[in-house]
Amino acid sequence: MSDMTEAIRMPDMIADTLISEIRDGGIAVGSQLPPERELCERFDASRPTVREALALMQMRGFIEAGGGRRPRAVRPSLQTILVSAGDHIRDLLGDAESGAHLEQMRQFIETGAAREAAMRGDRVQIARLQDALDRNEAAIGTPRFAETDIAFHRALVSIVGNPVILTLHDMFVSGLLAQRPAVEDPAKHDAIAHAEHRAIYDAVLGGDVMAATEVMDRHLARSYRARLNKSKPANPPATS
Repeated sequence: MSDMTEAIRMPDMIADTLISEIRDGGIAVGSQLPPERELCERFDASRPTVREALALMQMRGFIEAGGGRRPRAVRPSLQTILVSAGDHIRDLLGDAESGAHLEQMRQFIETGAAREAAMRGDRVQIARLQDALDRNEAAIGTPRFAETDIAFHRALVSIVGNPVILTLHDMFVSGLLAQRPAVEDPAKHDAIAHAEHRAIYDAVLGGDVMAATEVMDRHLARSYRARLNKSKPANPPATS
C-alpha cells in the first residue's frame, strides 16, 4: 500500500489501541493519557498523526480534552456521543439544510410522542403535562413563553420513556424552539401556540390517538412555516 494509505490508517490504529486499553482498564478512567511525545515514540508516529488519533478518540467519547491540559480517559456517554454527532451533522449539512432535517426529525419524534402519550400516558405523566401546559398559559405574551413552550414539548416527549429520544430532543428540538425568530405580536402568537398545546393535551387526556397525532402534526407544520416566513428577506432580490 502507499505511504498515504498508511498515514490515513495510522491514526485509527492508535485510537483503537488506546480505546482498547481504556476499556480493559490498562488506562484508568479519569487518568491523563501519556504526553504526545511519549505516544509519538511508542507508536513511531508523527505529532500530527497522534493528534488526529486523539481527535478520533474524543469524537468517539473516550477522552476529554481542552483547557490546555492533557486529555483524560473517560467512558463514552449517550450525551457525549450525540453531541459530537450533532456537531458533525451541522458542519456537513450547513445551517439551512441542517435546520430542515432537524425539523423533520422533530416531527417524527413529537408526533410519535403524542401518539404514545395518548396510548400509554399514566396519571402522573399526564399531570406533569398539565402542569407544563398551565405554566405555558401563564407566560403568554412574556419573555418566558419560549421556555415554557420547550418545557411542554419536553414533558410530552418524556412520556415515551426513551432516554435516546429525550436526549435528541434536548439537543436539537429545544435549540430550534429557543432560536425561533421574533414576532410582531408576541401575545397573539403565544395564544395560538398555547391553544394548539391545549388541543394536544386534551387529545392525550382523552386517549384519542388519532387526534393527538393530527393536532401535533398541524402544530409543527404551522410553526415551521412561520419560521420560514420570518427567515425570508423583507425585499428579496430580483431574479433574472
